Formats: sequence, structure tokens, C-alpha cells
Amino acid sequence: MLQSIEGVYKNGNIQLSELPSDVSESRVIVTFLEPEKYQIQKQIMRFGMFSGNKQSTENDFKITEFHGDTEDGLDWS
Repeated sequence: MLQSIEGVYKNGNIQLSELPSDVSESRVIVTFLEPEKYQIQKQIMRFGMFSGNKQSTENDFKITEFHGDTEDGLDWS
């Protein structure tokens, strides 16, 4: 049975993101992937995402709602 598990190679060691199931010893094939040059992180605000005393509130989400643009000539109703 073949299993693929993601990991990271660093300083001569391979760190697996999870342990393989039902494998105590096995031959392996290691494939080095091209490093990601630039990764765009999603910038989505969601309820309660900030730590500390300043938490997102329902009012924060109401402020950001889009209600149409009166100058674009489109009917947003």
C-alpha cells in the first residue's frame, strides 16, 4: 500500500506533518518540490478572529456590507 504524507526537509532531516498509519518500517521515495515563490494569503475577516479584548462584533460586519453603488446606474435591489 502506498501512502503520501507531506513533510519538510530541513538541515538534513525530514519532518513529517503526520505519522503514517500501520507502518513501523518501510522503504521510501522522497521527492523535493519547487519552493513556492510567492503565496498570497486570503484576507478575510471572520467573527472572533482577533485575540485579546478587541473582538469583531456583528456591527463590524454590518459596516462592511455592500449596499450597491448609486453612481453606477445598476439596480442593486
